[in-house]
Amino acid sequence: MQNEEQNPGTPGPEPGQKPGHDPGYEPGNEGHRAISIRSALWNIASDLELLLETGEANPENRSPLPPAPSPERTGPAENNPGPGVIEGPAPTLDALHQQILECRACSLHRERTHAVPGEGDTHGTRLMVIGEGPGAEEDARGLPFVGKAGKYLDKWLSAIDLSREDGVFITNTVKCRPPANRDPRPEETSACLPYLYSQIRMLKPRAILCVGRISASILLDRDVKITKERGKWFRFMDIPLMATFHPSAVLRNPDLRRPVWEDMKKLKHALDSGNFSDQP
Repeated sequence: MQNEEQNPGTPGPEPGQKPGHDPGYEPGNEGHRAISIRSALWNIASDLELLLETGEANPENRSPLPPAPSPERTGPAENNPGPGVIEGPAPTLDALHQQILECRACSLHRERTHAVPGEGDTHGTRLMVIGEGPGAEEDARGLPFVGKAGKYLDKWLSAIDLSREDGVFITNTVKCRPPANRDPRPEETSACLPYLYSQIRMLKPRAILCVGRISASILLDRDVKITKERGKWFRFMDIPLMATFHPSAVLRNPDLRRPVWEDMKKLKHALDSGNFSDQP
């Protein structure tokens, strides 16, 4: 939520077809889904500690976190190929975004004002920034990260000589706002992630920056401990991926500004040098 991180020819959904659709899928049988996020509960104790450390939220007011993913962990040197492919002819990015605007693959479309495909440089994408999902202002305007946290994110990017207009594309794991800014549910991310994977394949960014624990956990398909794993390089769809704190968490907790700045400097160095390694 904003209140808190291709190859040409990649197939996209057929017109009228839901992303990730599997003809053999039956409700209640998630094994048929093209994308799965395991449905075990997060470890409550570690999550509480994480929330208190980052200041992301009062745990008593949080909605249930996304389900725990596979027990197999993706280490810095490992590659997560990005499960799930949208079947059908490859659309243009504009056509894909039009499909997102018209999507009714999950219940989130019922309460949205606008779907939010994303915004930014689509011709020379050096960095793709991925958050959790749209907030109220994003839903109202149909653009990602346009609230207070979004303006703060723009300052981070400007500090390393990047912007939405030059080198950066910004989007979210889900393209419609969950009611009351709750965390996206497994069926919502399952329906929406094929769009994100197609965006990544089409834009072919040099690197991905996940802002927030939840977006990093969804993409890496495991419980990311943001305080311990921020600023480290992982791989997703054979693209270097780094996670850092969500801008809204930093606005609430100024002590997080220094580690975020360290992450941004490391990100800039990697983009400039091509050295996406945790080794100097």
